[in-house]
Amino acid sequence: MSTQQSVTKTHPAKLALFWLYVIAPLTWGVVNTLLQAMKLFH
Repeated sequence: MSTQQSVTKTHPAKLALFWLYVIAPLTWGVVNTLLQAMKLFH
């Protein structure tokens, strides 16, 4: 039971940093793709 408690008590800052690390490259890829598409249509 003690191991499950430590998992639920994950530091919010660490969690936010992890999501930033995952979402930042993803959004950059999407934005980059959209920009390339805009260049093709213009």
